[in-house]
Amino acid sequence: MGRYTGPSCRLCRREGMKLFLKGDRCHMAKCAVEIGRSVPGMHGRPPRKMSEYGLQLHEKQRLRHHYGMREGQFRVFFERALQRKGVTGEMLLQSLELRLDNLVFRLGFAASRRAARQFVLHKHVSVNDRRANVPSMVLKPGAVIKVKGDQRSQAFARKALESTAKRTVSPWLTMDQEQLKGEVLRVPTRTEIDPFVNEQLVVELYSR
Repeated sequence: MGRYTGPSCRLCRREGMKLFLKGDRCHMAKCAVEIGRSVPGMHGRPPRKMSEYGLQLHEKQRLRHHYGMREGQFRVFFERALQRKGVTGEMLLQSLELRLDNLVFRLGFAASRRAARQFVLHKHVSVNDRRANVPSMVLKPGAVIKVKGDQRSQAFARKALESTAKRTVSPWLTMDQEQLKGEVLRVPTRTEIDPFVNEQLVVELYSR
């Protein structure tokens, strides 16, 4: 299955909640979820009771769309989390948060995760002074992310920082706006990750 390239708001309407796929535009009053637009489909989908499998699938899709990942790639992250010591759901969320594209978004170098993915793919950032163009790269504590010194990269990052000025940097990250670089201080705890999904349902889905 290829990467979704359709309207971002359609995914939010389908999941019935904001996934913040458009960055700060999701905070505007004309957000489709805020104004109460119906779910996609002719006349909207009538409310119905979900089965146990439906609830698990719904949570998985919500989490996958939130981070902008394909199904196969998401499954790989789950398999890796399954092999780690600890609570599988929490290990999965931590790995997703430590992806390079998500970190670029968290630091404010891009307004959305989709924009952050493109920013990384176009080689605008380096990790530990080495060129990095793999959005799914999982970083470790101590890793330093820096925007390249050329004018185009710097201009894009500073414009994004202006639009995300009200967004606070996560406590497990540090940010230097003058140097346009950030560092991963530590692995985030579960309470520091947006609690918008029940990750246990995702684990149960893949454990079937």
